[in-house]
Amino acid sequence: MILHGYADPRNPARVVLLGARGFIGGALRRRLEEARFDLRAFGSADIDLTHPASAEQLSKALRPTDAVVMLAALTPDKGRDIATLMKNLAMMQHLCAALERSGCSHLIYFSSDAVYPFTAGRVNEETPAAPHDLYGAMHLARELVARSLARIPLLILRPTLVYGAEDTHNAYGPNRFRRSVQADGRIQLFGEGEETRDHIHVDDVAALTVRCLERRSTGVLNAATGISTSFREVAELVAAQFSRPVEIVRAPRANAVTHRHYDVTELLKGFPDFRFVTLRDGIAAIERRTEKPNG
Repeated sequence: MILHGYADPRNPARVVLLGARGFIGGALRRRLEEARFDLRAFGSADIDLTHPASAEQLSKALRPTDAVVMLAALTPDKGRDIATLMKNLAMMQHLCAALERSGCSHLIYFSSDAVYPFTAGRVNEETPAAPHDLYGAMHLARELVARSLARIPLLILRPTLVYGAEDTHNAYGPNRFRRSVQADGRIQLFGEGEETRDHIHVDDVAALTVRCLERRSTGVLNAATGISTSFREVAELVAAQFSRPVEIVRAPRANAVTHRHYDVTELLKGFPDFRFVTLRDGIAAIERRTEKPNG
């Protein structure tokens, strides 16, 4: 669950964004700039958190009144091996070393729904973490490291599958399907594409994060819409954006069918007026934003 430190929204003195050049980081940076937040944004070219020297470098850049958003991570497309795991853990180690020196007024750590198991029931913030791979284990370990900063108000955000026009990860779902159609006019599904997942638009993730910053929210919050859709349905929504025929084909399934559904009661209790972009509208918006011919 989450608790709001402020009854009414107010901007933090300054937001420091780590991982500002990533997919979610870019969307959040745009949202903060549009809302005229005082913002300091860092990418790995500015401060490489995998290196020990980054702890001192970052501590000198931070102020005790800053709200820090930690998005910096090596994502699965960069590697799923032990070496990548250790680099990600080092990044969190160096961030916490910097915060122990400088302090901050609020820390938002971007984790992942990969910390959860695939269960028959609905996932909520009380669902016990049980990651099934190194990527999920990494995020759970980084959450624990962040929790060790006892004096700093902490919010852990666990987003589900995030999609949007600037996604470079090419994960199985809307963006890979769109690029596949553009490349060869077809979409390949594993099996029948019957697995169900919750998909959230990156702009909704950014908007939700801004609200958490304004309310100085703490605790754990799943960034999910509460609506799960099969990959077959996602493929059909993507195919509908193109004027030419799109072939949807099957590929052999390597893994068992899994589903994930969310109970988003806590999110709606915390932000009762929040409205998500529907998957249909979000996929259509990607095509408009990329401004590429669809026929």
